Amino acid sequence: MMQGVFPMDDLVGLLREKGATVVGFADLADVPEELTQGLPRAVSMGVALTPTIVAGIMEGPTDEYWGEYGRLNALLLDIARAGAELLVAGRWRAHSCQTTGDTNLETLTAPFPHKTAARLAGLGWIGKCALLVNPEYGSAVRWNTILTDAPLPTSAAPLDSRCGACSICVDVCPGHAASGRIWEAGMGREDFWDAQACLAGTQKITAARQTISRVCGLCLAVCPHTVAYLKRDGVLAEG
Repeated sequence: MMQGVFPMDDLVGLLREKGATVVGFADLADVPEELTQGLPRAVSMGVALTPTIVAGIMEGPTDEYWGEYGRLNALLLDIARAGAELLVAGRWRAHSCQTTGDTNLETLTAPFPHKTAARLAGLGWIGKCALLVNPEYGSAVRWNTILTDAPLPTSAAPLDSRCGACSICVDVCPGHAASGRIWEAGMGREDFWDAQACLAGTQKITAARQTISRVCGLCLAVCPHTVAYLKRDGVLAEG
């Protein structure tokens, strides 16, 4: 593999073989360098959550959902490491972003925002509850990112919100964290969604349901795009 000849098929094939459901490439020119470590592009990869587990949290979080959350974090870490190793073998710089243990559960932030890369790669848009919404799988996807200087084919256009007047995720949130505003480029998370309110609502509902889960998932589960995914899989009935 010669430097300058990007092995797109090899990389995408490897990531999918390791378990990635969706893969895309992003130009990070508009992302602050302190987040990108000076690397100009990103490989965005996501793994869809197991449909039966997502269907199980329609009324609130479960122990199974918390287990799935951890399983996919570990899987995504393995997928990203494999992809980064392939790029480094081609003599490009590559940094595998963490997913296991890198999220600050007090602020719900990570060193690199994976949904930013996914949106710039054309894999989804930012929903009203600050989750990435993928057209095919809704918000039922966990994400990871490889930062790199490899010459990625970053031709996909970032997606603007397709949420429109839908407020299902806003209405179901136990912490009333979402304002209902549609996210637009340049808008800070705090301008449309309250992380502390989300945490308070999560603590309330997990305590009420006596689950070990530290994440809620209601907004993820009820998104119409998530529901469409579950219906296609046959977990939920049509209608």
